[in-house]
Amino acid sequence: MLNRERACGFGLIELMVAVSILAILGAVALPNLVGWIRNARMRTVADALLSGVRLAQAEAQRRMHTVVFFRTDSKNCTTASTASKSGPYWQIRVVPDPLQTDDAAEAVQCGVLTDVSSGVLLSSKSTALCFGGDGRQATLADPGGVGVSCTAVAARYDVTLGPKQPEDRSLRLVVTLAGSIRLCDPDKSASAPDGCR
Repeated sequence: MLNRERACGFGLIELMVAVSILAILGAVALPNLVGWIRNARMRTVADALLSGVRLAQAEAQRRMHTVVFFRTDSKNCTTASTASKSGPYWQIRVVPDPLQTDDAAEAVQCGVLTDVSSGVLLSSKSTALCFGGDGRQATLADPGGVGVSCTAVAARYDVTLGPKQPEDRSLRLVVTLAGSIRLCDPDKSASAPDGCR
């Protein structure tokens, strides 16, 4: 005759087998999860940068007016903010027309870059990008009082993680002179759809 109390629940051996299986699965999945989290932080910064640059270009075309996109150390979205090569924030500002005396600089929009994702590095030779009313890059000296000049060159922003691990991906934002804005992977072949050309 079968004892009903003994047939219910888990025994010690069954519990130890279940815990062992979970520990093995956790050990296999943990490195992949850590890599995924690191790459997600980097992707967040790259997407914020891409959104800001595209918004600046769209704003210039919408207003038919020159607009400057720049990194800044200031959280405040005012015209008092100045450009910074390593700033964790970005700002879009309308550049006043020197031919119109009543035209003033205007802070259009601001956002966060590296302040939200620890360990993500953002580097570029360009501190500020200016877009004309046609959506193309423009060269201007100290546009809107940001403290730096815009030079119309093929600009690139590299988004990386430090210190780099083997599973980390790098991303690059490329802005051409013609106004094309593209996010690509510099570690992939140039012939790949998401590779940098």
